[in-house]
Amino acid sequence: MSASPSDHARPGTPAYRRITFALFLAGFTTFSLLYSVQPLLPLFAAEFHVGAAASALSLSLATGALAFAILCAGALSESMDRRRLMFGSMLMAALLNLIASVVPSWHAMLIARAVEGLVLGGVPAVAMAYLAEEIDAGGLGRAMGQYVGGTAFGGMMGRVGVSLLSDHFGWRPALFVVSVIGLAAAIGFWFLLPPSKHFVRRSGVKLSEHVAAWRGHLTHRSLPLLFAMGFLMMGMFVAVYNYAGFRLMRPPFSLSQSAIGLIFCAYLFGIAASTAAGTLSDRFGRAPALLTGIALAITGVLLSLSTWLPAVILGIVLLTIGFFVAHSVSSAWVGALGGRSKGHAASLYLLAYYIGSSTLGAMGGWFWDHSGWGALAGYALALLAVAAAAAWTLRARTTSASA
Repeated sequence: MSASPSDHARPGTPAYRRITFALFLAGFTTFSLLYSVQPLLPLFAAEFHVGAAASALSLSLATGALAFAILCAGALSESMDRRRLMFGSMLMAALLNLIASVVPSWHAMLIARAVEGLVLGGVPAVAMAYLAEEIDAGGLGRAMGQYVGGTAFGGMMGRVGVSLLSDHFGWRPALFVVSVIGLAAAIGFWFLLPPSKHFVRRSGVKLSEHVAAWRGHLTHRSLPLLFAMGFLMMGMFVAVYNYAGFRLMRPPFSLSQSAIGLIFCAYLFGIAASTAAGTLSDRFGRAPALLTGIALAITGVLLSLSTWLPAVILGIVLLTIGFFVAHSVSSAWVGALGGRSKGHAASLYLLAYYIGSSTLGAMGGWFWDHSGWGALAGYALALLAVAAAAAWTLRARTTSASA
């Protein structure tokens, strides 16, 4: 027997707090493991004698594999226990990241990272679907914002912690420590997250039913624009973050690995922005919040062109805030429009999101290698311009639908 609508977790209740903190840990684990290699790209390039774009394979292979895995996980989550699927994914990913920290060769590490991306697919799409099912509609935006805040905190701690540790102990011990923290977070997640009350297991679902659900979302009036938003914003964000370290290690900045890592504390602003964006979009509407996030990101990219370090740092902060505002709003919007197949809708959004990370993010290396930071910033601004056009179209469609 399914639970009644009143059984949805409401803000302020113990169930709401347990769910949001457990999903915060899930977001933390996913992003700390996935992006722990990002500040190490210059070290990989030097140790393994590869170029800047090639060093980014340690990240882009993982995110590319994750994109494919999310699509499968979204389908599997319709018939599998969501809590077990997320826990198993977190546990295996932490173990694979640990393996990547000790294998001796570049290619072996790339293989471990690619498989890590595959197993991580059980977290993001399922987490979004779980929240959409278990949280009361009035608190969904805030809950999704807290989950995205967990991804921001994980991304920051993975980058900052690895940068600081690698300066003192080397990159291998640094990755090892991050992996152990991921294992501990996975265990905490398992004991905190309540079993689903509103999930209805669908056994014996045929492939044609999954395809029909995906097709329905792809022909929806607004969902494809939200999928494009994830693709463009994540691609832009990763492109800037991948190669910011290369630029900041060179004159006129000449920063150490630790100093570069501390700049990633900009993620703290992303954590706050994610939660604030969810609350404000619940109150004032999603489209205005989305456009605000894109405008902040554009301002951040323009400031990053400066050769004055405080302006560059401010640019990274604004870029980070803008990205997490847009991602938080888009995630909640997809959950609200997903209908009965929320897992399928979430998987398509995150498929686009991580394909953007893997392809658009990696393409940034070509601009950096050939023409430097000015070309990379121009590339990021072009992606943001397309995202702004998509957001404006969403705003117009939302306005016409409510008229």
